[in-house]
This record gives sequence, C-alpha cells and structure tokens, in this order.
Amino acid sequence: MSLHTGSDIPHHLAVIMDGNGRWAKARHLPRAEGHRQGVQALHRLVERAAERGVKVLTVFAFSSENWRRPAAEVNMLMRLFAVALRDWRTRLIDAGVSLRIVGELEPFPEDVKTAIAQTERATAAGTRMRLNVAANYGGRWDMCRAASALAAEGLPITPEAIAQKLATAPDGDVDLLIRTGGEQRISNFLLWQAAYAEIYFSDCLWPDFSAAHLDEALAWYEGRERRFGMTSEQVRGTAG
Repeated sequence: MSLHTGSDIPHHLAVIMDGNGRWAKARHLPRAEGHRQGVQALHRLVERAAERGVKVLTVFAFSSENWRRPAAEVNMLMRLFAVALRDWRTRLIDAGVSLRIVGELEPFPEDVKTAIAQTERATAAGTRMRLNVAANYGGRWDMCRAASALAAEGLPITPEAIAQKLATAPDGDVDLLIRTGGEQRISNFLLWQAAYAEIYFSDCLWPDFSAAHLDEALAWYEGRERRFGMTSEQVRGTAG
C-alpha cells in the first residue's frame, strides 16, 4: 500500500459499474440496451485509465448474486459477455492491456469459458495495464477460497498468507474504488482488497460514465490523504 498526501494516480483502480438497467428504463428501452451501452462505457474506461497511468483496473461485471436475476436477462448477459470478449481481443492487444477474468468460472456456458480462455491467452503479453473482469465473483467467496487453499496446504492462515491466495493476488490492494449509479455500498466486491481503499460514489449511471467522469474521480483521489491508521504528521513525514 502506498502512502501519499496527494498527486498520485492509483496503482489499482476498482469500479462497480452500476446503473445499466435504470439507464435503459429512463429511456423506455430494453434492459439489454442498457447493458450494451454499458460495454461501450467500459471501453472508454479502459482507454482512459491506461492513458492516465493506472496499472491495474478491476471491474465488477457479474456478481455471484446476479444469478438471481430473471433467466432471460442472465442468458442475455452471457451472450453479451462472450461477444464482448471476442470483439475486444485486437483492441486490448493493440493497447497493451492484459485481461484476466476473476471469479468462479465453472457455472458459465461453454462458449463463455472458451472466449475467456482465448482472450486471456491472446492478451497475456500486455504490460501497459492489467484488466481484471470480476465475473461470478463475490468478496466473501474470495476470502473463503483463499483460507481453504491455505488449510488444504497445511499453512498458517494469516493476513499476509490470505492476501497471496486471493483472486487478484498479483495486483495488491485497491487504492481507489469507484461506484456509479448513486448507490453507496460495495456489494460484496473486493472486500479484503478494498479494506483501505478511498471510495468515490458517483450519481452517474454507468452507460453515461465518460473519460471526464474518471478524471473527476482521479482528481478527487489526488486530494485524499491516505493515513492507514497513522496521523497526518506521520504520513507527511513518510512522504517527505
């Protein structure tokens, strides 16, 4: 975790992309159109985050609780996910972005799992930014899975050991967490990794989220003093 009193771009940015359905409803459009426009907003986010120097971007695409939605919507989301993964490959390769899907992948349809594997392999050499897409992911699942892995190996269950077994282990803690759509909760997303994250809530519905909205959030983050339990004087002394 980094200590700073401002002027830093977050190393690890996480985003809860909320508001697709409400965006569509407000325009008397099918929910599917809101999700399609949400994919375009994600394109904009990835491009702008890479331009600004973010090294890790983790987005919440599909939670483990989203299976409870109507079957027709879940099926539509699966189709959209598979198509987006295939369509993104060239763009991500050209941008130097490597893709990882984090979550429990077994329940996904075979075409989605194939698209995931192919896109991860195709983009693996990217070093400019890592894009983690959390799909069928939950923070509680992540922590339980990490603890279970340690227990199976007969290793002590310590905070440091758990951190090394999490789905995003190579990427470290979240520095800035953004949630769009006006809700003010983290909805079981990266519970461990976001323990000391700065949290920025935006009223903007996800399909409308633009590069300018990201810039506003990053400017807010730059003004934050991250103390991690210390005093301001200690942080400023460390930073200096």
